Amino acid sequence: MEFRDYYKTLGIERSAAEADIKSAYRKLARKHHPDLNPNNKEAEARFKEINEAYQVLSDPEKRKKYDELGADWERGASQEEMYRRYSRERAGAGAGAARGFEAGEFSDFFSQFFGGAGHGHGAGRGFSGFDFGGEPMRAPDLRAEVSITIAEAIKGAKRRLDLAAEDECTTCGGSGMIAHEERQGKARVIRSASPCPTCGGTGAIPAHRTLEVTIPAGSADGTVLRLRGQGGRAPQPDLNGDLYLTVRVEPNPVFSVSGRDVRCILPVWDYEAALGGEITAPAVDGKIALKVPAGSQTGRVMRVRGRGLPARGREPAGDLLYELKVLVPTDLNASERALMEELAEKLMARGIADPRAGMMRS
Repeated sequence: MEFRDYYKTLGIERSAAEADIKSAYRKLARKHHPDLNPNNKEAEARFKEINEAYQVLSDPEKRKKYDELGADWERGASQEEMYRRYSRERAGAGAGAARGFEAGEFSDFFSQFFGGAGHGHGAGRGFSGFDFGGEPMRAPDLRAEVSITIAEAIKGAKRRLDLAAEDECTTCGGSGMIAHEERQGKARVIRSASPCPTCGGTGAIPAHRTLEVTIPAGSADGTVLRLRGQGGRAPQPDLNGDLYLTVRVEPNPVFSVSGRDVRCILPVWDYEAALGGEITAPAVDGKIALKVPAGSQTGRVMRVRGRGLPARGREPAGDLLYELKVLVPTDLNASERALMEELAEKLMARGIADPRAGMMRS
């Protein structure tokens, strides 16, 4: 009996999320569905493989058992050992586990290790695993971005979002197909299925809605906010998807954000840097008095603690950082130039160091 790689069957990674599994299944099921490929035995066989893979990977318990089984198989565990390991799961399925499915719908591999078709999470699913009246599935999550200013990153903000969403089709329950069934005693047998006329077989219908959201103070660029239940809509509110909202902080000509710190390149005149003193500097929310130490050079960083992004969760508040950039005047008049020349002569007379001397030794 050959091991079946259900992840490979659906074309997904082993780490795939529930929504990714569902999406891959829907695409492949629509492509290979027998009703859309009449008299095509290859498509029918492929469809059964896809459905079998989905029956296992869409059920958290079955998927866990399958992942463990795969590890056993690769380690070379004997078939008898694996039978014993999964005998309880098979016994729990019971004789009625395959109700609603036609014989031969699942492989020997599936039947031996998962106790037949449709047991557990998939119970009640109709023809080939579509959710015809079976256990409802969670609606898809949505992802969106919102832009805020640095000031809003510090204080918080409110935004009105226009969302383009995909809600589960209420006609087919998100399966994309409409079942045509027959009753055989107490069993329900799905003989055929056709694409849902409401959603065209996609299982979802386009939706548009407006949502008011609050961006909390301290939201840095790249912060992801999870708004529960604001994603795709399902017939049951507790099965609604979530909205994952990524915050983007807009560029600012004066300030930038580094982690939780707010930075500013602050120009100062050469005499301000040389003499020191109090100057007026810009702040995100206005102005601030800043004391520049005498003898400051370009590149010196001055820190105002706690004036960056406020604390959020376990992240402490950031600081406001000023990096000095010393400027020299370029439009001296005659008297100003004479004063500068006099200063230069006095500095050289008392033997001020040549700032380029160290460069000459290399």
